[in-house]
Amino acid sequence: MTILATIKQLKRDTLQKVYFLYGVETFLINEFVDKVHQLLFTEDDETMNDIRFQLMDTPIQHVVEEAATIPFFSNRKLVVVHDFYLVSSQKVKAKVEHDVQALEDYLTTPADSTVLIIIAPYEKIDERKKLTKRLKKETTIVECNPLNEEQVKQWITNSLHEHGFHIDQRASQLLFSRVGSNLMLLEKELEKCMLYTTEKRQIMEQDVKELVAETVDESIFSVVESVALGKTERALLVYHKLLRQKEEPLAILALLTRQFRNLLYVKIRQEKGYGQKEIASQLKLHPYVVQLALQQTKRYSKPHLRRALIACADTDYAIKTGRDVKERAVELLLITISMRP
Repeated sequence: MTILATIKQLKRDTLQKVYFLYGVETFLINEFVDKVHQLLFTEDDETMNDIRFQLMDTPIQHVVEEAATIPFFSNRKLVVVHDFYLVSSQKVKAKVEHDVQALEDYLTTPADSTVLIIIAPYEKIDERKKLTKRLKKETTIVECNPLNEEQVKQWITNSLHEHGFHIDQRASQLLFSRVGSNLMLLEKELEKCMLYTTEKRQIMEQDVKELVAETVDESIFSVVESVALGKTERALLVYHKLLRQKEEPLAILALLTRQFRNLLYVKIRQEKGYGQKEIASQLKLHPYVVQLALQQTKRYSKPHLRRALIACADTDYAIKTGRDVKERAVELLLITISMRP
């Protein structure tokens, strides 16, 4: 089960006795632990019965001891152990010695009153280790690695629903394209959007356009789109906006070069019959980047893309050898590649 589905289905009366979380998506791991905490406690009984450990500083047998001890003036207890490196293939110099057998014995008969959460912040765990096999067999496993595009959009929808808000599909897509899959940043942007739409409780594409800043990559995409359509004036307007935002012309040129290169590589593979997922895998690009590139390749021929790349290289050489001023050189580049032969 995915981390999103697991968090959504968490309920007080169905909480498991031991959870084993592994992965590098810290935001979701924290969200999971926070949700379990909220389900277990009121303000009166949380302080004494929410215990957190770092495995680097605490022998695992002490963690087990705590998990097996009855709660203090409460019905339930939460024990969380962070940085569980015992299932990792990485070599760690620990200050303490661990009695792994104590944990294995606990997993056989965990305490009814305790929810034990074991967190291994690693993308992959060592499947060969005996302890890893026991944890996978005896606990509820939750993988917490970075989400793909569809999962991020689902997380956006779920987060807003919890606050009684809805988001339009186009607004969700624009939010993802501007912020990406960084859930911490997305949470901040969602808070801003919810404040702005408090009365209607519906976030539309225009709301995102007004509130969430356009990324440099998105601006470069807009420049390339304008160039493809021969709309030189529009391309220059976006370029000058980037300059006003203190973006470096050479950095803009590098992004333009990368975009044209990606378009050429995508177009070549598209003509060979490869699909979006195959192209993304071969080029090691995000599927959404390939999806946008496939839309743009319709407006470019391979010869035009090759000429654009050559022009980018010539511009880079002219700037670095002092033959042309960088701001003007990139401006001339845009004018040149906007003109169809």
